[in-house]
Amino acid sequence: MAERVFGHIPNNPVGTTYVNRQAAYRAGVHRQLQAGICGGADGTESIVVSGGYIDDEDHGDAIIYTGQGGRDPDSGRQIADQELIRGNLGLARSHLDGLPVRVIRGFEGDKTYSPATGYRYDGLFRVDEYWQETGTDGYRIWRFRLSALANNTALPPEAAEASIAPLATERVETTVQRIVRNTKVAAKVKALHNYTCQVCGTRLETAAGPYAEAAHIRALGAPHNGPDTLENLLCLCPNDHVLFDTGAIFVDSNGHVVNSGDGAAVGRLATRSGHMPDQAYLAYHRRHFAGIYS
Repeated sequence: MAERVFGHIPNNPVGTTYVNRQAAYRAGVHRQLQAGICGGADGTESIVVSGGYIDDEDHGDAIIYTGQGGRDPDSGRQIADQELIRGNLGLARSHLDGLPVRVIRGFEGDKTYSPATGYRYDGLFRVDEYWQETGTDGYRIWRFRLSALANNTALPPEAAEASIAPLATERVETTVQRIVRNTKVAAKVKALHNYTCQVCGTRLETAAGPYAEAAHIRALGAPHNGPDTLENLLCLCPNDHVLFDTGAIFVDSNGHVVNSGDGAAVGRLATRSGHMPDQAYLAYHRRHFAGIYS
């Protein structure tokens, strides 16, 4: 396959329609004739949203997309667990690197947002987060929440390559800042821990004072709907915030911080009087982001 293109395809503005998958393939907007995800370990360039998986949710500017794998092509039902490989790994990589993903909707998707016939290019989306859970058919699936980028106007051909860097920069900024709805609660958890990371003990000092991040244990927003409360927050350094959000580390039922890759304990979660993380939220994080069901 030719080098990946992350972003708009010249001469294919948002709203362009295609009579079938072959036409979308020839145009370069989705370079897979069957797979719903065009991507790999270096990122995902495009997805097709067309009702392929029972757990897909289409809300227009927000999509909860089911990963690939484990689906019976005849019945359309899930018959095996999914893995974080191939296109699923690509979507996870796009989240980490802030790469935009082209979304193509097909006629078999949610009728509210899908074309009546054929396929339609609906612009660039970012991968806000990813997690795993037990799907409708009883098997473990990977899910990805995508949201439409604010500026979805197609660029002229000569600007196509230049468009990639600004889009990535926009995503990095939103990734670093995260969603913090209640600044008072976020400030309180940082103050209680004296801006010291509960995982590694690092306290970052800047010219403007100490810096730490308030990390939600059970993520805010659909479909997680975690509360913006002190019991659902941790005080973390930026590095451990990323590791926690992606499930690379988790907190077990005994308060140990564990590396998901090898199962090794990396220490105990630091605690302070006045702040007790809710065990139910920690268990939710273990299941959905680290894949630990015990």
